[in-house]
This record gives sequence, structure tokens and C-alpha cells, in this order.
Amino acid sequence: MSRLRTMFHSVAASVSGGLETRNSGLRVSMSFAALDDQALRQALEAAGWKYTRQRAAVYDHLCRVHGHPTAEEVYQSVRVDVPAISLATVYKALEALTASGLAAKIAAADGSARYDARRDHHYHLRDLRSGAVEDLETPFVPDLIDRLDPGLSQQLQGRGFKITGYRLELVGYFEGQTPQSPEPEDHEHDSA
Repeated sequence: MSRLRTMFHSVAASVSGGLETRNSGLRVSMSFAALDDQALRQALEAAGWKYTRQRAAVYDHLCRVHGHPTAEEVYQSVRVDVPAISLATVYKALEALTASGLAAKIAAADGSARYDARRDHHYHLRDLRSGAVEDLETPFVPDLIDRLDPGLSQQLQGRGFKITGYRLELVGYFEGQTPQSPEPEDHEHDSA
């Protein structure tokens, strides 16, 4: 494991250690508080989705797992506890969770997707060799766009575009790891 990756996991562990566990309606996960079953039911129903045991199992897995799994990885893990679940049901559960704002779909340029149940604003790191996505435990800066280009928000508003948020993903690879595929392309100017 690289020094950088070790540092991120160390920071994540120290952040998670400071969470309150006594809050009603919350179950503490690695770096954020996950909804308990009653709160999950309420959130799904408020968004027009039905609460199911399969959706709860998928949500629980997303809250417990380190990193951001693909639908197939979620399926492989969840079927240990829910053997009758199908891959199609996992995809439908992920759709319901993302549409309800309980999870985020992190799409890659190649069309693949990973999922994240952490709902606070945060940044990501994507390893182009392995496809892995990790949370970056660096403070979120709400006005980053205005800091980068002070006139951009007004320029876009003038064109009728309303900014509702932004995502930042650092892309690259860990040096010293054996590539699983050809050397990744330079994504210096890509944004997520």
C-alpha cells in the first residue's frame, strides 16, 4: 500500500472515531452516520420508493464497505446475506438509493460506475489502473469555483445556467503498482 493511500485511510479512521453513536436514527459507519432501518424506510418513501429488505441490504453494504464498489461487487457481497437477490435487483436498489439521494453514482469515462453512500460533500481519488475510487479526507470548499475563476458563476448565470454544486475527482495512479492495463491516458484536463 502506498504512503498516500495509508495516509488517507489513517485520516478516515481518525475522522470516524469522532462520530457520536448516541444520535437516534443513526448507525455509525466508517466515516459517516448511516440511517437505521426506520429512517431508511422514511427516506425511501418520501422520495416515492418502497422500502424492501433487498434495498436495505444494498444500503447497509454501501455504508459498511471501504471504497466505492461496483454494482457487481455489491451483488457478490449482499448475496451472502440475501442469497435469492439477483444482479438486476441490486441495480434497481442502487437506482432507488441514488434517486432518493441516499447514495451517489460515480461514473467513469468508460461507462462503468461505482457507488457511494456517504452523503456529505467530499472529494474523490480515482486510480486509473485499478478503477478504484477513494474518498479524500480534505475539507470541502463550497466556493471553490468562485476561487478558481471569480467571474465564471456570473458568466454561466448570464447564459441561464444555474450551478447547483460541483464534484472534484483527482485521477491518476499509484506509482510502484503493476499496471493491470496499458499506461493510462493523461487526464490532466479532465474534470468530474
